[in-house]
Amino acid sequence: MGVSDYYKILKVNHDATDEELKKAFKKLAMKWHPDKNYDHHKKEDFEAKFKQISEAYDVLSDPKKRQIYDFYGHYPLNSHRYNKENGDGNVKDHEKKGVVESSLGCTLEELYKGCKRRLRISRIVPDELDNLTSIEEILKIDIQPGWKKGTKITFPGKGNQENGAAPADLIFVLDEKPHALFKRDGNDLVTTQKILLVDALTGGKTLNLKTLDGRDLTVQVTEIVKPGSELVVPNEGMPISKEPGKKGNLRIKFNVMFPSRLTTQQKYELKKILE
Repeated sequence: MGVSDYYKILKVNHDATDEELKKAFKKLAMKWHPDKNYDHHKKEDFEAKFKQISEAYDVLSDPKKRQIYDFYGHYPLNSHRYNKENGDGNVKDHEKKGVVESSLGCTLEELYKGCKRRLRISRIVPDELDNLTSIEEILKIDIQPGWKKGTKITFPGKGNQENGAAPADLIFVLDEKPHALFKRDGNDLVTTQKILLVDALTGGKTLNLKTLDGRDLTVQVTEIVKPGSELVVPNEGMPISKEPGKKGNLRIKFNVMFPSRLTTQQKYELKKILE
């Protein structure tokens, strides 16, 4: 099979469950089994296709073989020994041009405060008999306050290794998990708050927010809230990693809540006031 894509062969996603793999294999096996072919001119095609399907299912249905395949990009079926222990299931790897890149998901709180992460990795290396096998290591990563999505942390020589070649580098690429309240925009934090129409027109609204480092932040809305307007709170955004002690801004957008209905008298009085 070489570097064929087993997932495409079985027509499943990369996160397919065991049950989904089993159903996909059964469906394709029924279609391509050589015994189902009554045209002897096409028998070789059916046999080749059925072999591909069987090989793909053999690898993906075995947790250890599947991890090696996902990690290494293919599963060398002629290797004498593979021993794949469970690694960190939150790290998704792919190899290209001698470098292994792994997506490292972080919460917005972790990127705000900084944190230390310990990651168990599994990588493919030749053993003393030049058979490809799997080893495990623990790597430590210090995530600094303010680091952004896409930041890369490189561990030289900690990737996969083929026979006769130097080990690849391992690179972790920071990814940002969605947050329930805030969105990041560069060094700024953006949140949308609901506000009644009367408060938008008269001011006097108090907003109580919980910051990413657990503080209670009180913000007073004193001005008229116009369509598209934002309230900017300085120095309450994300830390700026290259400028210690400095932060971006907190930008508050508003979702003005209109009343569902007005009485005739209310409409008359409102018109009189606004005119």
